[in-house]
Amino acid sequence: MATPVNSGNVPVSDTQSSTLADPRYEGSTFQYSMLLEHLIGEKRPIKDLNPTVMGGLPNPMKTDDQKMIERGMESCAFKAVLACVGGFVLGGAFGVFTAGIDTNVGFDPKDPMRTPTAREVLKDMGQRGMSYAKNFAVIGAMFSCTECIIESHRGKSDWKNAVYSGCVTGGAIGLRAGAKAGVLGCGGFAAFSAAIEYYLR
Repeated sequence: MATPVNSGNVPVSDTQSSTLADPRYEGSTFQYSMLLEHLIGEKRPIKDLNPTVMGGLPNPMKTDDQKMIERGMESCAFKAVLACVGGFVLGGAFGVFTAGIDTNVGFDPKDPMRTPTAREVLKDMGQRGMSYAKNFAVIGAMFSCTECIIESHRGKSDWKNAVYSGCVTGGAIGLRAGAKAGVLGCGGFAAFSAAIEYYLR
């Protein structure tokens, strides 16, 4: 069987071997691999996504007042106050709602047969709403403040912060009724915080 030849009457095997042995071929392969490294490899440069580079509007420099306001809004005290106000509003609404569906609101235990007046019903609803509002405000402030302190101490923002904060808050509230209640409060609040974090994340 005849040996296949190319157009220059040179065997194909000799042409391939001479091409692979050519230093210019090795140099081109090396340059191609370097080009891939710079395009899609580890040496690929990171592009600046600055809006001014991308053709967008430039970001103005923040003033000292704006920086101070941002630091204040990120502080633990501000977060605690915000959670306190939010808990107060939520607790008041929840208390009024539960009082509205309670059939015993406004009744006098000394005279249960007497029908309460609208004023007495509204008074009881307001008292229950205020009681719930105070409790929710204290819980919200304690939880938010402890979570912020724990997050600042750990230097991480994950679900563990909420669990630790829930345990501290529940334990502190439950300790008023004894050590056993404190342990149960710690576990209950921690489990509830973990469930909420799992649902949100």
